Amino acid sequence: MKKINAGIVGATGYAGAEIARILCLHPYVNIAALSSVSYEGQCYSDIFQNFRNILDLTLENADAVIEKSDVIFASLPHGLSEPLAEACLEKGKLLIDLGADFRMYDENDYSAWYKRNYSHPDIHKYAGYCLPELYRDKIKEAKIIGNPGCYPTSIALACAPALANGLVQTENIIIDSKSGVTGAGRGLTQGSHYPDTNEAFSAYKAGEHRHTPEIEQTLSDIANVKINVTFVPHLLPVNRGIESTVYLSLKEGVTKEEVIACYEKAYSGEKFVRLLPSGSYANIKNVRMSNYCDISLHFDMRCKKLIVCSVIDNMVKGAAGQAVQNMNIYFGYPEDTALCAVPQQF
Repeated sequence: MKKINAGIVGATGYAGAEIARILCLHPYVNIAALSSVSYEGQCYSDIFQNFRNILDLTLENADAVIEKSDVIFASLPHGLSEPLAEACLEKGKLLIDLGADFRMYDENDYSAWYKRNYSHPDIHKYAGYCLPELYRDKIKEAKIIGNPGCYPTSIALACAPALANGLVQTENIIIDSKSGVTGAGRGLTQGSHYPDTNEAFSAYKAGEHRHTPEIEQTLSDIANVKINVTFVPHLLPVNRGIESTVYLSLKEGVTKEEVIACYEKAYSGEKFVRLLPSGSYANIKNVRMSNYCDISLHFDMRCKKLIVCSVIDNMVKGAAGQAVQNMNIYFGYPEDTALCAVPQQF
């Protein structure tokens, strides 16, 4: 298969470094260039010493990355990817954006939750929101790939079979999610400071987290009806991992067996979604450093509730791994290329 050149803009963030780690294992990718505003001119392996003698590139500006690459991964805060995407479009390069700039269908939703308008609205018609297991057919058509957020990935995969097959009500969906500290990014804040997170556990941004409109957008797509959710995220005192517990009301007459069979059918051919046997509980430890999503199904038949537990590594399936999965599909590589690592438990 033809080898391609890849570049990373925002390579010194957590997600950028994770993309680099995965791409170093990719047999059809040459990492051609890396960019960082904060560390431009420095050697990448001086910043992340785990890359010493593996990836010793000098960090350049974004223009150099675009010029040298066939595919550009952007791992940037929201509001910074649109100019980059426009430059990639002009040069016929694929942009995979790990930020929020290309996740929303409606600019009004983006404006309401991210407090800014699109700076380049015309280019959004070339973008596709690409969660592979749900939107695989859209990936090759897109010229800009909007990589899903970490919480929305765990939640969409948890809900998709039940909603798509009309087994649950579309009202009063409650989502209780927990994320490791890397989800907050590499920049230190008081909330991610070690003394404040170690041996601590609390909710944050209850009912107002910016991933809410993305979650609602995807679930509405799946169910073909407008869905609103109650979403409460929490911060776990661990580096990696997301656990989402979703509470769904079963429709009258729906049985456990029907739900289980539905999920088995939906995910039987999916490499990266593992449906756990009855009685098991999805655990972030079992997906660490991997591109897997583990899902366990639980029932409270007294209250006619389906309880779905979904776990991912927020830095892999929730960010870098999913981005590489999207790249593999776009360029026609086997979807699991460079993503077959066995989860690390220790």
